[in-house]
Amino acid sequence: MKRVLSRMLVASGLMLGASVISSSFAAEGAATPAKPDATKGAQLYDQGDASRGIVACASCHGAAGNSSIPANPNLAAQSHEYLAKQLADFQTKQGADKPARNGAGGNPTPMTAMAQNLTPEDMRNVALYLAEQPLKEPATAGHEDLVELGRSIWRGGLPDRGVPACASCHSANGAGVPSQYPRLAGQFPSYIEEQLKLFRSGDRANNEPMHTIADRMSDTHIRAVSDFAAGLR
Repeated sequence: MKRVLSRMLVASGLMLGASVISSSFAAEGAATPAKPDATKGAQLYDQGDASRGIVACASCHGAAGNSSIPANPNLAAQSHEYLAKQLADFQTKQGADKPARNGAGGNPTPMTAMAQNLTPEDMRNVALYLAEQPLKEPATAGHEDLVELGRSIWRGGLPDRGVPACASCHSANGAGVPSQYPRLAGQFPSYIEEQLKLFRSGDRANNEPMHTIADRMSDTHIRAVSDFAAGLR
């Protein structure tokens, strides 16, 4: 049974939850969404749109998605499908009382307000712009005492706990798989750690397999693999 569950988890979409976005926007009415425009995305990212109450993304996530603040993740070089889906998941959908992505204790994150006025087109445009930007200042690992444990979990998982290897979906070098699994290499370790804990608590409820995986990990496991992922290149 454990073997079957592990295979299902690996196949579904693991670490920090990702998926293609086509179904997210199907309800918008267009059979085929317009091709994203990176130029428009760059303008919205850098300048925002005061007339619609949209704040410039760069004010928190840095120039071209290279953040200098660990609480605000690096977005450069991330899969555009993943970014667009996450932006949509920060929004409170019609008929829902809260978004799929929340902060600790189920409280709204700053992104709840930031993303609420974005259209699906806005999200696709910004996401494509960021996906085309290089990650110039990647974060690094910082805990030498956790390297071996982090490497073991990344490469082999935790078989006794039913946790699959992170590399099976996020690739050996942490680059992820475009349109399926997010890039974790060079991400701030504290941010990865926070997201795993939010998956574990259920406050981040936009990827059920990740809740199951994180729920089987201790704080030490989470810290070790988060630190290891940050140092991958």
